[in-house]
Amino acid sequence: MENCEEKKTLGKEIMIGRTRFSSNVLMAPLAGYTCFPFRLMVKRLGAGSAYTEMVSADALKYNDRATSRLLFTDEREELKCVQLLGAIPAVFERAAKSERLAKFDVIDINMGCPVPNVVKSGEGCALMDDIGRASAIIEAVKRSGKTVSVKCRLGMNRKKIVIEEFARMCEGSGADMITIHGRTRDMMYDGEPLYEYIKLAKQAVSIPVFANGGIDSGEKALLTMEKTGADGIMLARYGFENPLIFPQLSGTKCSDTKYSLISEQLDIAGECYDELFVLTYIKKLASYFMKKLPGTKQKKQELFKCGSITQLKPLLWDIFGS
Repeated sequence: MENCEEKKTLGKEIMIGRTRFSSNVLMAPLAGYTCFPFRLMVKRLGAGSAYTEMVSADALKYNDRATSRLLFTDEREELKCVQLLGAIPAVFERAAKSERLAKFDVIDINMGCPVPNVVKSGEGCALMDDIGRASAIIEAVKRSGKTVSVKCRLGMNRKKIVIEEFARMCEGSGADMITIHGRTRDMMYDGEPLYEYIKLAKQAVSIPVFANGGIDSGEKALLTMEKTGADGIMLARYGFENPLIFPQLSGTKCSDTKYSLISEQLDIAGECYDELFVLTYIKKLASYFMKKLPGTKQKKQELFKCGSITQLKPLLWDIFGS
């Protein structure tokens, strides 16, 4: 385990608007990954919050199965956080005030997704190129009375880094928190984050600013805090690869192993979803857990051939328990 003795401010409780986050080590929303069982797990391990997968604000008007699955939660999830994607302020306001989001405490607005079809629709990172519209969306969501956070990038490219102005706009429009992925849209998920711009944004506003991007170890988490002066960090894919980073950074007592975690996930997912979804989710999680483990190529092949939970259980023990 990496030495996080000098973790400085990591692991502390923080207020976001009127909402208390038990830790300033957060889990990012990840499409296809941050389902209800996973959110429960990382919060038990010390994450201060964990958001749903990205949900289309417009899709909330339909009572479809896919959106209902994204929004699934129950009383075990004490702090409920949802992320919305869209481009129309009125649609955001309707969604934020809807009965379907009544149970959620925090709404995060996705203004950072760099995927081409999202950007072409004027959503995600495209909103950083339309500050007026972005402001109207934040104001619309804020009228719901809920705590509002914004997840964004530095700008569309290195020649158009707008994060200082954008951060000030977020605060002025009513956002309670900003999470900044320290890359521009054209960098996608590659390259060293540009920490200095997160620091400039942090210095430009008084609301909490969280740093995101490129955090794949305890040391990198501390380095990110040091270089940005952020109020906390938000882990993304590394949180899925190694959830045990959460107790390490937050100081939460933990005796779990990857086997105990994935077994628990299998049980909780089985309570909430159909077998096909459970199989798909557990295979993805197990595959992430196996990263950097030696000699797992054959095991991965066996994993993805499993056609039932009955077949899956002994294989999970063979991979992680023995």
